Amino acid sequence: MFTFFKKKSADEVVKTGGDSSISSNELVDGTHTAPLEEEITTSLSIHPNWNLPKEKEYVFRFLNNDLQPLKPNQISLSGVELGQDENGIQVTAFLRNSLSKGIKLEKVELLLLDRDQTLLARKEFNLAELGEIPGESSRPWMFIFENDAVVKTEIPTEGWSLAFNVSSLQPHRLELDQKWDDSLPQEEKDKLEKVVESLPELKPREFNLMGIQAKFLDNGELATTILFRNGNPKSVQVQQLPLEVIDANQEVVARGSFILDQFEVKANTSKPWTFIFPVDMVIKTEPDLSKWAVRPIQS
Repeated sequence: MFTFFKKKSADEVVKTGGDSSISSNELVDGTHTAPLEEEITTSLSIHPNWNLPKEKEYVFRFLNNDLQPLKPNQISLSGVELGQDENGIQVTAFLRNSLSKGIKLEKVELLLLDRDQTLLARKEFNLAELGEIPGESSRPWMFIFENDAVVKTEIPTEGWSLAFNVSSLQPHRLELDQKWDDSLPQEEKDKLEKVVESLPELKPREFNLMGIQAKFLDNGELATTILFRNGNPKSVQVQQLPLEVIDANQEVVARGSFILDQFEVKANTSKPWTFIFPVDMVIKTEPDLSKWAVRPIQS
């Protein structure tokens, strides 16, 4: 499983990856009472389901003994070795816990970075598979980035690091443009928040549009309120958006293109916006809007 086991001895194993740490509050609830200046040395913790021969456990112990101490209240990833084949990238690293108590982690996106912090690969991992990480311990694991998770195919042999994508840890939330935030009554904001909370969870890096209100104005224009849903770990900019509205009979009600001025949907948020189709963009004047949808026009 770990390529460095093919080496002759533990003395020949060289740690080629760097370290990255975050506050444990980013991942788990809890505080640490140790003085801030205290350094925490983490002991080796092998997964209870692993049945490693003594000589292989010694290799991990040798590597762990060379790790730098952590500060209190930290969770850290310490890169050991990186390998690449036709299926993707295999990263061996220690997941380290400087809290005095054990922790159980869940799903989180991990980033593989080079020495200059350029993204090499990204993938969501279910860290629950590592089991409970005891207090003040280091648990070795192999993280596999399949080819579809790899951003750059040229992978460095040293100076790389594995890091938590902190933005992926934040719950999906409603984001309002400042004008909306200033003008909407709190009751309307609460309704929008409930809509966002009730929607199906987005897939990693999914971005979609959802219509939440459509009505004709007295002058014949069609006003639609659309929710931009961003499941990406980074913001998405939208500048020009060709849209069409479909009614319950799957017929086009209106079609047009809109220019947006510095419209940004932040990472892991849903943002509402209203689009008004002028009369000349309206194709069907008496549609069935009991069920409707909005979608970008494919070029």
